[in-house]
Amino acid sequence: MPANLTVNHLAKSYPDAAGGRKTIIEDFTFHVPKGSFVTILGGNGCGKSTLLRCLCGMEEPDSGEILINGEASSRLGRVGLVSQEINLFSWRTALENAAFGLEVQGMPKARRLELATAYLKAFGLGDHLHHYPREMSGGQRQKTAIARTLVSAPDIILMDEPFSALDYHTRTGLQCFLLQLWAKLRETILFVTHEVEEAVFLSDYILVINPIPSSIKKIVKVDLPRPRIRTSREVMELSARVLTLYGAGSCLGDMELRKALEILARHKQERESEV
Repeated sequence: MPANLTVNHLAKSYPDAAGGRKTIIEDFTFHVPKGSFVTILGGNGCGKSTLLRCLCGMEEPDSGEILINGEASSRLGRVGLVSQEINLFSWRTALENAAFGLEVQGMPKARRLELATAYLKAFGLGDHLHHYPREMSGGQRQKTAIARTLVSAPDIILMDEPFSALDYHTRTGLQCFLLQLWAKLRETILFVTHEVEEAVFLSDYILVINPIPSSIKKIVKVDLPRPRIRTSREVMELSARVLTLYGAGSCLGDMELRKALEILARHKQERESEV
């Protein structure tokens, strides 16, 4: 069954080269309501993947608490992760890949293959059950990876930029597929992206986060009817507002960037003067 997720004052750091520690996540507090679709929106290298690793139990935070339905119980098996890399086993077929989590759990072979087959067929991959990853398109491989996560019936699904490596046509198609799946199953989803349009198109709520040490800058409620049209005035206006929060264009005011550009410009002039 879907669950709600509560994060209170989460912080995470790693050792640095100077012998100290570098803070990646400074202070995260948020709530993901049961059955909702919440997106974390932030730039590259701002700690989004680190946050998800903490949430699914792959890493432990330095401080703070992670609650599922109000309880600080083990997250292993209750939180499923779809990563941005399509980590399928090359020597396993789509069916064998999709059933892998159930195999690890010790489910009998006949039952796990039955469940994995049902998911893959529901995902439109019934003709690809016995295909290897090299024989499938990027979208088909990602659907297989999503099926592998969902077939284990996690209470909460984490998705770490799952469509970022795909072309625009495949990516937008899988976004629609994911929304149809979510509307049917009403799973609790926490989705990570750096694409503003993707966040607005998919989400009930958007958590806009600051660069590292990252913290939540703003929580935006996406109060738009579904299904949404990407080019509608409402979607485009909200995307523009979120883009402003996200910091579009602010890089031109970044002092370090301006210094770097000046160095590059001088270097170019020096090279041209030598010719």
